[in-house]
This record gives sequence, structure tokens and C-alpha cells, in this order.
Amino acid sequence: MDMVVTAPGDEPSWKQRAVERSTRAAKLRAEQRVQRFLDAAQAIITEKGSTDFTVQEVVDRSRQSLRSFYQHFDGKHELLLALFEDALRRATAQIAAAAGAQPTPLAALRTAVQLLFELSRPDPHAARPLFTDFAPRLLLTHPAEVRRAHAPLLDLLTALTTTASDAGQLRPGTEPRRAAALTMETTMFVAQASGAPAGASADPDTETNGVAHPVTADEIWDFVAHGITSA
Repeated sequence: MDMVVTAPGDEPSWKQRAVERSTRAAKLRAEQRVQRFLDAAQAIITEKGSTDFTVQEVVDRSRQSLRSFYQHFDGKHELLLALFEDALRRATAQIAAAAGAQPTPLAALRTAVQLLFELSRPDPHAARPLFTDFAPRLLLTHPAEVRRAHAPLLDLLTALTTTASDAGQLRPGTEPRRAAALTMETTMFVAQASGAPAGASADPDTETNGVAHPVTADEIWDFVAHGITSA
């Protein structure tokens, strides 16, 4: 009697389906555990108004185990980075939706720049320590992680800049990704600096008798779109 030999990897379809179902279930459980840690950390940050918390506090708030935490995160830094990236993704989605509702490519780019400015500006009525405390430290200590976190936003601005360029609405020779990077960094830096209190600015032209006159979204767009030359 001849023996039938099954080729490696040639498994019955029922077994493949069972393994795939098991893998999907395990992935879903892992995602749910991660989200519980993220939600717990965000709740603590909101309550304290700072990122000054311990991993054990997050574990206790999430009602999960320390072992489970370290199965998903290397430590507090990686948890904060995940929250920071998630916040940037939400902001990018908000900007994309607003830009997508505009009638022309240039109007879409303008809306994106102005909304990015508003979202990046410190809010005196809302503590955002991920952006005011964690992000500046991250920029100094882990610049590569900052670039990765901002990648979706840069991709969006690059796409909007490319579309405007293809429509002939930008000056000839504009390299979309470099222009998008310069626009993003200028807009976010000026927005974050515009939240400084009166007396903190080194530029007297931004203050009058100690009263601050912060840069507006219209001003940042005018600068990005036209620069400082008359040409």
C-alpha cells in the first residue's frame, strides 16, 4: 500500500483556519490590554497635570499585572511615547479631515497649516504635559523617535504640498517634502513659543508695555506662503 506524504506547509484547511482564529483572538486580547494601560496612563496624566507617575500606578489603575505591562512596554518611556504618537495621529486625522473639505489644493494646505498652528499652541486652560514636558525632552534625547512620531503628519503635509505644486499653485522648483518639513517645524515651533507669558520673549517687537502679542494662525500662513521678500 502506498503511503501518502504531505508536503511541509500543506496543512489541512481546517487547521489553518483554527490557527488563524487563535492568532486573531490573541492579537485582539493583546490590543485590549495595551489600550487599558494607555487609558490608565492618560487618566493619571489628566488628573495630575503632569507625566510624573510610576509604572505601578498605571498597573494599579488598569487592574492588570506588572508582568503584563512589561510584556507590552519596555518601561514608562515607551508608554509615554505610545501616548505621544497616538495624540499626533489623532491630530493628523483632524487636520486631514479639515483640509479635505477645502475647494482647492492651496486652500487645503492653508487650512492644514493654520489648524496645525492652533493645535500646537499651548492652551492655558488645558494641561498637555505630553507636549509641554515630554516632547521637548524627547527631542533632545531621542530625536529619531520624534521623527518617527511625526512621520504621519509630515506625510500628510507632503501630500498636500505635492498636490498644490502639481496644480501650479506653488513656485517652480519647490521640493514638496523639504517644503513640508520646513513648514511643519516652523509652524509647530512658533506655535509653542507663542504661548510664552509676557516678559518671556527676547524680541521686543512681540510685546508692547509688557503685553504679549502672540503670532496668529493667519500670520504663520502668510509667512509660510510668502516669506519676507517682495518677489
